[in-house]
Parts: sequence; C-alpha cells; structure tokens
Amino acid sequence: MEVAVHINVELLQEGVFLATSEQMPGLVAQGRTVAETLEIARDVARRLIEARREREGAPSLPPTAENQDFTIVVAA
Repeated sequence: MEVAVHINVELLQEGVFLATSEQMPGLVAQGRTVAETLEIARDVARRLIEARREREGAPSLPPTAENQDFTIVVAA
C-alpha cells in the first residue's frame, strides 16, 4: 500500500536542505540536494510508518490518488 505524505523542504543557511512533515511528527531529513533530502525523507517516513504499524496498527495517512500535483526542480 502507498500513502501520501506532505513534505516541506527548506534551504538552511548552512547550505543544506531540511525536510520535515507536519503530517508525520518525527520526520526530519537533511541532505545536500533536494533530491537527496527527499530520498532520505522517504526512508525515514517508511521507518516511522513501520514503527507506528507495530505499535498501533494501520497508519492513518491518506492513500495515494491516481492524479497528484508535483513540483520538480530543474537546473536552468
């Protein structure tokens, strides 16, 4: 099963990116690029969901929809 998790990514003054999620407390990921940060955030989210499933059962996150909006980053 796939679930949708909203992630906020911000550029820190140190030059690295930080990902957090209001929807999933405890999700914090840091990387050198947005792509790396999102990849780490996906792994952290997966582990948080697995831990929550072991403690509480099925996670209360919305399933993915057939149509979604995405933002992509393109070097120009």
